[in-house]
Amino acid sequence: MSNSALDTSPSDLIAEIARSLVDTPVEVEISSVSRDTATVLQLRVAPSDVGKVIGKQGRTARSLRTILSAVSMKLHHRYTLEILEESHGENPSEIHTTPHVEASAL
Repeated sequence: MSNSALDTSPSDLIAEIARSLVDTPVEVEISSVSRDTATVLQLRVAPSDVGKVIGKQGRTARSLRTILSAVSMKLHHRYTLEILEESHGENPSEIHTTPHVEASAL
């Protein structure tokens, strides 16, 4: 593994994977919200690409969270991933998140 791969932050890693999955990679945004024991990564993509990052029966989202879980164990810090789904009106009160399982460090 190269040194540049070790220097990549979890948010950069998830953003890069999401960019490779979607049709409009320029609209991929990721933000981090730090809490006491964990960091929540909020992934936002174009409305037409939400299905691509969630996948059939949530398999792609689950895979992203599995990768994040491995990173969490390596860094000894808990990370969770929320995929934000915005309605076409893009009203902040209409933002929904996909159900998630925490990726935790052991």
